[in-house]
Amino acid sequence: MLTVSSDIDVLARFGRALADPIRCRVLLSLRQAPAYPADLADQLGISRTRLSNHLACLRDCGLVVTVPDGRRTRYELADERLGHALDNLRAAVVAVEADKTCPDADTSGCC
Repeated sequence: MLTVSSDIDVLARFGRALADPIRCRVLLSLRQAPAYPADLADQLGISRTRLSNHLACLRDCGLVVTVPDGRRTRYELADERLGHALDNLRAAVVAVEADKTCPDADTSGCC
């Protein structure tokens, strides 16, 4: 059983990862299927350098992992339950109050 401190640390790490819209988009994309960085950058319409920084953050937070694939590296969610958690969290927030926005939505921070 996790201690209260561990529970808080885990949720804070997840929250920091979700605090940035690009990282949210990356997680939602990887929820659909694993992807290569170049493909993700094209899909999200951002530079590979910018994406690399976000992938490093998500990797450091323990939410995504790299999978060697020949000379390339593929990214995927560290655990399939993360995809379910994202779906459940989104559904819960929308169910509570879909018309609310976070006043600090433009503030980003990394893990």
